[in-house]
Amino acid sequence: MQFETLATGYGLLEGPRTDARNRLYYSDVRGGGVFRRNPDGHIETLIPDRKSVGGIALNANGGLIVTGKSLAQWDEKTGQLKDLFSEWQGKPLFGLNDLTIDDQGSIWAGTFGCDINQFDFKSTPPPGSLFRIDPSGKVTHLWEGVEVTNGLGFSPDRKLLYHSDSTTRAVWAHDVHADRTVSPRQLFAKLPEGMPDGLTIDIEGGVWVAVVAGPGEIVRFKKDGTLDRRIKVPAKTVTSLAFGGPDMQDLYVVTANNDNRELKGTVFRTRSDIPGLPVPQAKF
Repeated sequence: MQFETLATGYGLLEGPRTDARNRLYYSDVRGGGVFRRNPDGHIETLIPDRKSVGGIALNANGGLIVTGKSLAQWDEKTGQLKDLFSEWQGKPLFGLNDLTIDDQGSIWAGTFGCDINQFDFKSTPPPGSLFRIDPSGKVTHLWEGVEVTNGLGFSPDRKLLYHSDSTTRAVWAHDVHADRTVSPRQLFAKLPEGMPDGLTIDIEGGVWVAVVAGPGEIVRFKKDGTLDRRIKVPAKTVTSLAFGGPDMQDLYVVTANNDNRELKGTVFRTRSDIPGLPVPQAKF
């Protein structure tokens, strides 16, 4: 696969998402900010300075839903942020990382069990949790025991929820019940090297995973969990990926660096022979 460079000079990029106009949204976890790249290459800063945004959802009623220290709704008309979920059982959250969206427009997101900025990734952290946040404002605690929550995505039939847990070096799967609760997780796939970060799903049910702390690659697992592809990326720290384009065969890959160190965190684009699975919009 050939990688085209679309944008450079960032810190740690995360949360790629594309809209119906083929605009790409992404965030800089370290440097702060949520950005939108237009098809003509023009890049807009939508939410200046907000750090730790690991997940972005397009909202059907306009604007975005973003993670960080809280889950927040951004109004594009006013530029204002409104917290939707910032504490649990009377205690502030340590932060939410990646997210996905179900067909009802609810957000599924993982939380950290400690201040991730103080964690050295050499020990087992206090457990984080998986939550579902509904447009009505209802918050449901689904599962506890995530070490370092990362990429989330549903299978094409919505019967499985995949979840990267970075320090376990694995992608896990929950059965999703009719009432949108989940079963205890089961191992889906172990990475050959490195740790899993963001993930995305294709129309065949293949799971594409960004690999950090490894050789600089993305990997694809078949729906049965067997390793199908290892694709080298021109960066060592590959953080997330998303499908887009009119045919959903553009694959956007974001990183925290570049093989050319001067370019820093980079947005790449390549082409996939397998189309991606569209992600629903939130309905807040």
